[in-house]
Amino acid sequence: MTNKCAVITGVTGQDGAYLSQLLLGKGYRVVGVARRSSHYGMATHRLDWLGITDQVEVVDGDLLDLGGLCRIVRDVQPDEVYNLAAQSFVKTSWDQPVLTSQATGVGTVNVLEAVRLEAPGAHFYQASSSEMYGLIQEPIQSETTPFYPRSPYAVAKLFSHWMTINYRESFGLHASSGILFNHESPLRGLEFVTRKVTDAVARIKLGLATELRMGNMDATRDWGHAKDYVRAMWLMMQQDAADDYVVATNRTTSVRAFVAAAFAHVDLDPDKYIQIDQAFMRPAEVEVLHGNADKAKNKLGWVPEITLEQMIGEMVDADMARHRKAGA
Repeated sequence: MTNKCAVITGVTGQDGAYLSQLLLGKGYRVVGVARRSSHYGMATHRLDWLGITDQVEVVDGDLLDLGGLCRIVRDVQPDEVYNLAAQSFVKTSWDQPVLTSQATGVGTVNVLEAVRLEAPGAHFYQASSSEMYGLIQEPIQSETTPFYPRSPYAVAKLFSHWMTINYRESFGLHASSGILFNHESPLRGLEFVTRKVTDAVARIKLGLATELRMGNMDATRDWGHAKDYVRAMWLMMQQDAADDYVVATNRTTSVRAFVAAAFAHVDLDPDKYIQIDQAFMRPAEVEVLHGNADKAKNKLGWVPEITLEQMIGEMVDADMARHRKAGA
């Protein structure tokens, strides 16, 4: 057990909740930064779901408020800072490109600056994204693959990624980025396609819905479980030298195959329920993402432990349980 302290921005999101659970299990003091909301219970529902709300010190903070971030870091003096907060929904980034640029891009610089000014010895983690590869320049993407972002979200993430490298090289911060490929779980938001699918499958199985409306079924992604991926984040922070790592399963699967597996979990035929809707097509699609995580395996000793099939089953079962509870 350790007596370390970690600050996590975006603590109420999927990754923030699972990372909090991991760190608490290792004896960390966990201070989570979250935007103030008048609906506090809704904001902490992921922490509630994991049963750790009372163990996480949630403080008000905003990525766009440098002074507030400096105060938090100064008061807490963390050993590790994980920047997981962002406007993270790709579709929304086309509708709100300025907000996305500010929160997902400039917000990262504010966190880096707060660490540089108030706790320069802390280890910093930046949540980079496979979306930065966009229009892929290599069939399998690694740390050396050129980036070609295809959405305002991806552009903002790329800015954050390079600013993290710049702070590492300019100021000597222990600042690492995890280029995380798609990672899901029962805590994923309903606006994301994987959770949209598993929730719809659960509702259809329970007789609460009759169809699933989808966009591009042929896009392929490298999907892993968020619990595995936050473990990779922590391993990066334990290294003597900061660096950047791809975190992926080295396996790519189409949206169509993901949908088929979710329906198969409850013994239903997807062809009877799927409707293609042009409203769900992206203005600029990222057709293929397939990660090479050999560096994380060789340097961090990290390998994913939860299979795609196990993850899909867990997500469908969790959504079934939620709807049964809501209808009880």
